Amino acid sequence: KRQDIAYGDKELNKFDLYLPADDTRKSYGLVVYLHAGGFTSGDKSGDRKILSWLCSKGYVAAGINYTLRNQENPDANVYTQSIEIKEAVPKVIEEAEKHGCLINEMAVAGGSAGHTLAMLYAYRDADSSPVPVRLLFGAVGPSGFYTEDWDIYGFDKNTEESQRGAAELSGVMGGVKLTPEMIKDGSYIEKLKPVSAVMWIHEGTVPSVVAYGKYDKVQPFKGSRRLLKAYRENKGDHQYFECSHSGHGLQNDSKVYKEYMETVEKYLKKYLPVK
Repeated sequence: KRQDIAYGDKELNKFDLYLPADDTRKSYGLVVYLHAGGFTSGDKSGDRKILSWLCSKGYVAAGINYTLRNQENPDANVYTQSIEIKEAVPKVIEEAEKHGCLINEMAVAGGSAGHTLAMLYAYRDADSSPVPVRLLFGAVGPSGFYTEDWDIYGFDKNTEESQRGAAELSGVMGGVKLTPEMIKDGSYIEKLKPVSAVMWIHEGTVPSVVAYGKYDKVQPFKGSRRLLKAYRENKGDHQYFECSHSGHGLQNDSKVYKEYMETVEKYLKKYLPVK
């Protein structure tokens, strides 16, 4: 394991790299796993367990930190964070190669905020990735900002208060200036496309394995149903797990969560085989 390797100038532009014990293979698959924390907190060190597990399967694994939105960084948002991830990936590949691991393909994954950033890389930025993206997996990440989906915050109501709240939160998330009028007339949608992974799904979108909680009060469950609809309409290979007794932590559906993780493993073997 190599820790805190810089990929940019900002304080949190660092990643950890986990290298498999077998360094004799011609090429390696990379799995990037992005941390949770509501875009405002969290750290790659919290994913040590899953990164070590991926590495034990024979993958080069990387946990990437990104600039969090807080008092010191009030301009950080989902878009700027997604651009940092995009800039980090070539550096991760370069660093792995320095240690004798030639990367020829990758998967991207994460939890909650990290899942959102992973989806943006896999669906929006895959064409500019230095190596082909073969798979996306993750849990409970918001995939879009349609106000009618965000009923958990009351943004689905046709009131001025609702529209003002939606303009504020969605604007902060996307790093764009939104007004209640834009919410009302629907013009906000296009402005949020850069941070709405669901809007980037097309027929060539990578295979995806995702899990969501029906009683999530942090990110909208309705949004995950929209994501499922987009997967189905574009006929991509996808597995969608609904934890029907759980909130954001997926804590009350251990059987479904186990099935989700088994499917992740199955999809890794299929789409990112260790050769």
